[in-house]
Amino acid sequence: MTTTDIPAATARRTPPPAAGKGAGRRREGAAWVFLSPWVLGASVLTLLPMAVSLYLSFTDYDMFNPPRWVGLRNYTQMFTEDPRYWRSVGTTLLYVVLAVPLQLAVALAVALALKSVRRAKGFYRSAFYAPSLLGASMSIALVWRAIFNDGGTVDNLLGTGGWVTQPGWALLAVALLTVWQFGAPMVIFLAGLQQIPAELYEAAAVDGATRARQFVSITLPMLSPVLFFNLVLQTIQAFQVFTPAFAVSAGKGGPADSTLFYTLYLYDRGFVASHMGYASAMAWVLLIAIGAVTAVLFRTSRAWVFYAGEETR
Repeated sequence: MTTTDIPAATARRTPPPAAGKGAGRRREGAAWVFLSPWVLGASVLTLLPMAVSLYLSFTDYDMFNPPRWVGLRNYTQMFTEDPRYWRSVGTTLLYVVLAVPLQLAVALAVALALKSVRRAKGFYRSAFYAPSLLGASMSIALVWRAIFNDGGTVDNLLGTGGWVTQPGWALLAVALLTVWQFGAPMVIFLAGLQQIPAELYEAAAVDGATRARQFVSITLPMLSPVLFFNLVLQTIQAFQVFTPAFAVSAGKGGPADSTLFYTLYLYDRGFVASHMGYASAMAWVLLIAIGAVTAVLFRTSRAWVFYAGEETR
């Protein structure tokens, strides 16, 4: 049989295998070329420092002498011999429980108000979002400290004295600075609210549902994925708060360790006391703790987060 006996349709259906493999390799090579900046950055700026930090967490390292291997001593000292460590853990947990729900509540309330605004909506969005851009800066934190200090604005208005000088009020002052930075979750809430069909509210109004009932039965369930996203994001950020506590307490965590957040104590151990091995161990414990809290949030979300088209769990 010669090549002329092969049907033309069969010849057209048989692609040259070599050309296909070559094109696939070229596409794969192009993909790696475009990915190379990210891979290089992730390796040099993230993975390598993490590996070094993990090694240092098992050493005694003061940044001036070579690290000396001590095994698990940093971890055992952290959990059994350092009362300030546990105070920093308690302060951070209290801050997270206080600041995150308040911030999300304010963000949702402002988003609901902006949803009904008809004019200058872009201006109001920008105005309410601005604190999220400015609030993380040291300059704003210092201004916040002045407002809540002795003789500051809050003291003049309420006569309660400077909050940042009172152990019972200092943490609340830092939490309020976080609540003031509600712009980012507000924008996300507003985007979620705009995706809820108006027909649901119209049908509920026809059935006689009040606005409060519509909020509980329609808004919250339909907004639950967005609420969950904001909750996870803001919780992770709250565990890593540093600048406000550093500015309010002048880097000391006072008064009476009331603003001794975990990251502030980590900074103190690593860069003030030059116990970088101990600070590295603290950093890894924080990483594991944040991962565990995030896993718990994802696990519990099955009971209250509802997605479109989902019928059963």
